[in-house]
Amino acid sequence: MDRRKFFKSLGAGSLVAGSSLVGANTAFAARKIKWKMITTWPKNFPGLGTGANNLAKLINEMSGGRMKVKVYGAGEIVPAFEIFDAVSRGMAEMGHGAAYYWKGKIEAAQFFAAVPFGLNAQEMNAWLYHGGGMELWAETYQPFGLVPTAAGNTGVQMAGWFNKEINSTADLKGLKMRIPGLGGEVLKRAGGTPVSLPGGEIFTSLKTGAIDATEWVGPYNDLAFGLHKAAKYYYYPGWHEPGTTLECFINEKALKKLPDDLQSIVLQACRIANQDMLAEYTARNNQALQTLTGKHKVQLKALPDDVLTTLRTLSDEVIADIAAKDTLSKKVFESFSAFRKNVMAWHDISERAYLNARKL
Repeated sequence: MDRRKFFKSLGAGSLVAGSSLVGANTAFAARKIKWKMITTWPKNFPGLGTGANNLAKLINEMSGGRMKVKVYGAGEIVPAFEIFDAVSRGMAEMGHGAAYYWKGKIEAAQFFAAVPFGLNAQEMNAWLYHGGGMELWAETYQPFGLVPTAAGNTGVQMAGWFNKEINSTADLKGLKMRIPGLGGEVLKRAGGTPVSLPGGEIFTSLKTGAIDATEWVGPYNDLAFGLHKAAKYYYYPGWHEPGTTLECFINEKALKKLPDDLQSIVLQACRIANQDMLAEYTARNNQALQTLTGKHKVQLKALPDDVLTTLRTLSDEVIADIAAKDTLSKKVFESFSAFRKNVMAWHDISERAYLNARKL
């Protein structure tokens, strides 16, 4: 073979090899990875359900179409409170909910959702991302084969809807209220009866008198649920949930099967969704509140100071008891408490001082 024929054949061989690689890469890119996200929320419910939808959309777009995440509302695949086990078993790759729903499985999980008189949204994100919270959360879910992420925050919630006025702690005795997590334990110590209900069952339970009161989220969500049609007294502040983190937990095996770049996309999409949900609630809550009080004549009321003082004392007792139950809960409690102490000292001369000055 002369020199020209040799290089000609070599070039042809390279072209064939290159075409094969391009074809292989194109075939890989064309093969979409399909995931299911199951949630505790009613399908497409504003803020929470749409927050899950937004997260799925982010992953789909950021992956350049290589991933397709489909969202299922509560009850479409499994009931709302069974999504933790379902994702752990691999029935779905992702679950969207709130960590305090799993307190029956892991007491420590409640610290990663909301702690009465605890951290607000800004402080919660600081603890999770820069105070060791995420590492502890990962340790908490690791035995279940799940990777937790923060995927939303409601900000400070409302104390809830009541069918009678709350003028003293005596009015809490015998009160049957839908309230999950640590807040429910506090109500129990105050003489009330906490009830755990998924969002889709709240309105009917309140309307029929199966419960006397309920907390849900805040004006934006509460208006969408029509809770003003079931109770007339709307109380604040949300002492029980001062900055509720919503979560997306991911099946660890499914996550590790992804290429490194897609793993990063999934995790970073959760972080974006976490920020976006808080922004949406902050933007929409007051307009919804004005609709509730102006158009629907809801009676907006503040909880009396002595009631809040009692609830704060009981909250400290409940949290201390939870921390004493097991080593992991104690470890998370100590990290959470130390961070709260430090951030409160800073916020006293920054956020709180500014908000007070803004009112002058």
